[in-house]
Parts: sequence; C-alpha cells; structure tokens
Amino acid sequence: MKRSEVDRSKLSPMMVQYMEIKDEYEDSIIFFRLGDFYEMFFEDAITASRELELTLTGKQAGLEERVPMCGIPFKAYETYLDKLIDKGYKVAIVEQMEDPKTAKDMVKREVIQVVTKGTRLDNSIDAKSNNFIASLYNFEYCYVLTYADVSTGEMFVSLMEEEEEKLIREVTRHGFIEMIANSKTDRELINLLRTSYHISVSIYDDLYEKEDYKYTYKKLKDVRFMTGVKHLLSYLLETKKGDLSHLQEVRVEEAKAHLLLDNHTKRNLELTETLRLRERTYSLFWLLDKNKTAMGSRLLKQNIESPLTNRQKIERRFRFVETLQVEFILREDLKNALDEVYDLERLSSRICYGNLNARDMLQLKSSLKALPKIKKILESLHYDQTIETFEELQDLLEKSIHEDAPITLKEGGLIKSGYNQELDELRSLSSGSKDFLLELEQKEKERTGIKNLKVGFNKVFGYYIEVSKGQCNLIKEEFGYDRKQTLSNCERFITKELKEKENIILGAEEKIIELEYQLFMQIREITKRYIGKLQKCSNVIAEVDMLQAFSEVADRYHYVKPTFSDHHELKILESRHPVVEQVMSLNNQKYVSNDIIMGQDTSILLITGPNMAGKSTYMRQLAIIVIMAQIGCFVPCKSAILPIFDKIFTRIGASDDLVSGESTFMVEMKEANFAISEATENSLILFDELGRGTATYDGMSLAQAILEYIHDKIGAKTLFSTHYHELTSLAMTLPHLRNVHVSAIEEEGKLTFLHKVKMGSVDKSYGINVASLAHLPHSLIERAKEILNIYENQKEKKPAFTQTSLFSLEEEEQEKEEKENKIEKEIKECNILEMTPMEALNFLYQLQEKIKEEDK
Repeated sequence: MKRSEVDRSKLSPMMVQYMEIKDEYEDSIIFFRLGDFYEMFFEDAITASRELELTLTGKQAGLEERVPMCGIPFKAYETYLDKLIDKGYKVAIVEQMEDPKTAKDMVKREVIQVVTKGTRLDNSIDAKSNNFIASLYNFEYCYVLTYADVSTGEMFVSLMEEEEEKLIREVTRHGFIEMIANSKTDRELINLLRTSYHISVSIYDDLYEKEDYKYTYKKLKDVRFMTGVKHLLSYLLETKKGDLSHLQEVRVEEAKAHLLLDNHTKRNLELTETLRLRERTYSLFWLLDKNKTAMGSRLLKQNIESPLTNRQKIERRFRFVETLQVEFILREDLKNALDEVYDLERLSSRICYGNLNARDMLQLKSSLKALPKIKKILESLHYDQTIETFEELQDLLEKSIHEDAPITLKEGGLIKSGYNQELDELRSLSSGSKDFLLELEQKEKERTGIKNLKVGFNKVFGYYIEVSKGQCNLIKEEFGYDRKQTLSNCERFITKELKEKENIILGAEEKIIELEYQLFMQIREITKRYIGKLQKCSNVIAEVDMLQAFSEVADRYHYVKPTFSDHHELKILESRHPVVEQVMSLNNQKYVSNDIIMGQDTSILLITGPNMAGKSTYMRQLAIIVIMAQIGCFVPCKSAILPIFDKIFTRIGASDDLVSGESTFMVEMKEANFAISEATENSLILFDELGRGTATYDGMSLAQAILEYIHDKIGAKTLFSTHYHELTSLAMTLPHLRNVHVSAIEEEGKLTFLHKVKMGSVDKSYGINVASLAHLPHSLIERAKEILNIYENQKEKKPAFTQTSLFSLEEEEQEKEEKENKIEKEIKECNILEMTPMEALNFLYQLQEKIKEEDK
C-alpha cells in the first residue's frame, strides 16, 4: 500500500498526524516516536526494512488493510540511524513534545531535527576528519562555494569561475559528501556530482534573513559571499532546528594562500589514504599523525590537503618545531598534558546544540583541568599565542557533575551531593524511606510470624508485601493486608502505611530526576557562554599539537629543516620517501636515498630507466617533501633548499575513467591539459610515462611536444619519466632539460635494481628482464628475446627525435619511398633475357652502388 493511495478521511488521528508531517519532509525517512519505539510507515517502512534488515509488519490505521510498518527501539536507534545515513538517506526524527500522561488529546509531535550526511553532530563521524557540507550558489556568471563543518563550527567561502571542470575539481578536492545547490544550477552538473562522485545534492533556494547568525558573515564585503553564507545557513537551521551559535565567523578561502592540490594529485601521492585500498594506514597522514588530540589530527589533515604558501607563516612553524626539539623534556610534558584534552571543538558544538550528555561535561572538565599546565609550558617555550584556563567553569563542573553520571539525562545520578540544597533534601527523604522499607519488612515478619515475607517493588504495581501461597493462610484480617496482585506461587499485598510511604518515595524520586535534569540544563546554559573562548583555545591547542607531532617525527625519523630559495633553486641531498622508508624499515630493509638537484637553469628532469627501478617513487618523494616543507614539517633528507611552490600537478599510473567511458589516454591528455593550462613557473609538474596509452609515434610526438611547451612557455619545475629513449636527445636542444636515469645492473640475464638516480640517460628499458621477474613462462621469455634481437639488428633504425616539426618525419619517409621507386623502376624496365651474363653482373653492380650512395 502506498501513501498516495490512502483515503485520509478514514485514517486514525495518529496516522493523520504522521501524514501531515511526512508531507513536509517528502525526501526524508520519518522516525516517528510512539512510546519506546521509533516507527516507520508506508514506503519509509519498506525502504527501512530492506536497508536495516528489519521485519516488515502492518499497523491498523483506520483502514480495512493494515499499512506497512517497521520499528526500532528508541534507546538503541543510533545504530540504525547511522546505517541509513551512511547509505545516503535523510532521516527526520519526530519526537513527542509533551508527556503522554498529561496530554488531553493526541500527543503533540514535531520534527526535532533532520539528520543528513553533512550535518551530523554525534560521535559516529570520524574524529580525525572534517565533515563538510557545501552550498553551491549559481549567479549565472560565477559560483559561490560555501562550506561548513557543523560539528566544529568552521565555515569557509570562495568564488568560483563558471567552468564545470574547474568546479568539479574544487568540489572533489574538498571531499564534500553533501551539497545544496540553488535552482539556477545546471541539472547535468548536479546529476554528474550525484552519479559520478557520489555526493548527495539537494535543490534548495531559501536564504537566511534573520539577525541571529549575522555575526558569521557581517565582516564580508562581497554581497555574493554573503548570499552564499545565507544560503547554507538557511539549510542548516532548517535541518538541525536547534541552537547553532557555535558556528564561527566565515573565512574567505584565498587560492593564493595555499598550495593547490587537486583530487588526482592527492590520490596519486597517497596523502591521506592509499591508492589501492583507500585506507589511512601507509598514507602521509598516517605517518605524520603523532597528535594527541582529535583537533590536532584534523588540522594536520587540512594542512596536508592545503599546504601554506606564505614563507613567514611556514618559517614560524619551523622555529617552534626546532624549539620543541631542543626542549624535549618540555615536549614530553606537553604531550602528556595534551593527552588529557578531549575534542573541545566538537564538545562545544554539542553543548550549543543541546545533544550532549553528562559524559560530555566530564570530558570538558578533564580538558579544562589540563589547560593551566599547557599554558605554563607554552610560556616556557615562548610560544607566540596564549590560552585561557577557564578556572570558574572548571570549578562549576567539578562541584556539580557526578563522576559516575549515566549517559542518559532522565535516570538521575547526574549531580553531586552538596551542589543543590533542595536536591540533597529530596535525596535524604528518598534514602530515609528506603531504610524504612527494610525496617518494615523485619517488623512485618515479627508481627505476622511469616518468615519468608518480602517487601518489593516494580514499575507497574509499585511497592508491595509478598507472601508465598503456602503461607497465605497465616494472614489475618487484623493485619490490614489488601490483595494487590496474584501470581502462580505467591500473593502480593499493600497496607495503608506502605501506600503512604510509596507516595513519598516515588514522589521524591520523580522530583529528584526532574530537578537533576533542570540543574544540568542550567549548567549547560552557563557553559554556553564560554563557547567562543573555548573555540579560540581549541584552535591554539590544535596547532600546538600538530607542531609537537612534527617535532616528534623529525626526531624519530631524522628529518631536517629545509630552507627556502628566492631564486627558483631546488637542491635536496639524499632525499627519501618518508612512507616507503618506514614500511621498508618494518621489513628490515634499507631505503636507497637520492639527490634531486634542479638549479636555476634546470626546469625539467627527464627520467629513464627500467620498470620497478623507482622512477615513480623518486617523483613522488619530491612532491611529498615539498608538501611537508610547506606545512611546516621537517623533511626526509640530508639537506634541502626549495622554492615555494604554488601548485602541484601529477599524472602517475594508469586509470581509465569507466564512469564517463574515457580511456587511459583520454584521461592522461585531460590531466596534462589541466596541468599545462593552470601551471605557472612556480608550479611542480610530475608526469610519469605520459603518452604511453597510444601508438608509439603518436605517444613520442605528444610527449616531446608537451616537454617543449613546458620548457618554452611555462618554466615549471617538472619531472618527466619515459620509456621513449629517443626523447633523451632533447637535452641537446632544450637548454633547461637534464637527463637522469635510475640505474640497474644486468648480469647473466638477471636484472638487479640499484634504485640510484644518476646523471645521463639509458637506452634500454629491460622490459624482458622485468617480465622474467614476474615469472612468465621461460619459453615465452626466450621467444621475446629472439624477437627483440631481430628488431635491434634491423638496418632501418627509427629516426631520432629532434626539436623540429613533427611533419619532417613524414617528408623523410616520402623521400625514401621515392628513392626506392626509382630503383624499382629501373629493374622493371630492364630486359634480363637480352643481357649477356657480364652485362647482367654490371647492371647489378651499378644498382648496388646507387643504393650505397643514397644510404650515405
């Protein structure tokens, strides 16, 4: 049965209420609170039962046919919610807004929040990553991209050109999982983001126009930026339906302030996850993340994905990392203190929004207790920022919140004794009453002579006196026992005295729970006043934590401080790939270090050498060293002089774009085009075997043309690996290109990789040797050697590439063809039958001489 097929006039009042709420939230699955369950109906029930593997049942709703229904326990709903959100659904949570016991008519219910992928505030989101939701606002001549992490309060805004490819690269660079777009946005672009990039995109047009959150954008001068922020704010407030005053002032993201890394580059370099398994382990983030706090880890990830370009800011970080290396005892003290600090950013968001519990408050208290020690250490280290210590707030939490407080807020046990006089009096009354019950049980045993008599309690019948069936005959009328409940093996009774005490005890316990909840809410409101200062404190702690992690890895792995050159000079001695080095050390292997030297007069290193020799690793380690340097981290080498780069572009490894049906070669050409159209002389380009996806001559021609273009038009530092050995001759015509090769030794047909990069080129790829290492059949390898020998001994050699027009090759072929045609013509025209043997020999001799002269 579908919801659209129902005659609403026949529905029960409760189902009418459900239908009205569902009408407003068509795109969400409704969790409809009924007692101790959240229930789902109609299509929602069918979807949820399938996705959550629940039993689909039915419910009487006033119709002849039962409507589809499934349900989940209220106290365990988070697990089910997580599964639906992870699968891309939106969930609207409908709560009972009044106590069913006191409601006169139908219990009032409302949507208290809509939970989506990008708006989560619970503990299920990754502590070490931001959870961004973005707004894409089309002004028909440009886009404004606004994005926020609701769990931390961070907000950013930037201006984008109305060019689809650049826009998609920017969106994927940030890794958004949910977006909203105004209705002017191209539908094909929205469908592309949904289908190819698995981003949840909603069409949304409303703008926030009230004053409450104006503080977030009031300093922005560009009206377009304000519009983008209002667009996102409206959506957030409509979905969360709560206090979001933890949202911070919007920061304008300036492209020039950061080293640009597109999504392909991040993946190729394995910065935050591995390429093959998409796991954090063995990524650069994994290696550098020696942070003690979740805030520090998130800041590190942000920096790895968007390194700095401001030299002063980078060198400021270097100075503090150096200080921590010298003051290693203080660094250990700092690490121990940071270990006590919980996620202040996300705690602040939950305090504001109201979905926190007493455990959150205890985490906040623990964090505040560590702040005075951290402040003292930072002062000793002469750190250029300070933090507040919040003594008053810490004192409040110390006096009020019980150390063993439960997770839920409606069970009591939240508030310490001594904090509130009324609460203490109620507890005394309740405790005294319980003592009375024990005394009553003993007294009744003596009065009645019933030795196994018990005084008990349950939630349905309250307090009772329980007597076994075998001793019920001992009960006399003068005892004043009134039967309350009959069970198979006993009878339960109540007396006037016990009834009076029951009212006192239960009344006191209800009052205790309600008063504790009220006191907890008051404490939360007081804590909210500190949110802005807590966020500033968390920003300082995040950076301090990240820098102590840099200091830790520098000492542990023997990294050095790089220096920056103003003259476009790059000189890294004995460089290492930081992750590969550590993985090899785990296997007791030693990493072979290499120099990477590109002076002012060198813009391109053309790298040759066999497969598996380490060309790709050599290229990747340069990019990773650059990234590490520009986030303020020391680098894996003996010494490093680097320019400050503005962008990094990579094309490493084959990857067909199966979704759009593009081949490896097309993907290569698109990425190459993006690099050469966006790169500047301050960029770094890494091209690994570009052009291999097409025919040999095509590939070589394109590779040479791209090298020439980069050399002549851009001047960016470029590492270009190739198996087209003909390209190495370009070093004679391109003054800023240098040949290097990764060396290997061939002995008795066996290939040994030295992984050492040396000057000059090689003219052999060792492809058959590498194939033999892959254990291809011996007969196949031998046949390949025979074929290779035939090719290598052919008299006609492939023309060497020079920096000339590619059409010269065709002219040479045509000229050769014409010469061959003349000789062929002479042979056809001669009449061998009329020649004497001597004339035939002379004719053959003359042809031979002609051919020799032409070959010269």
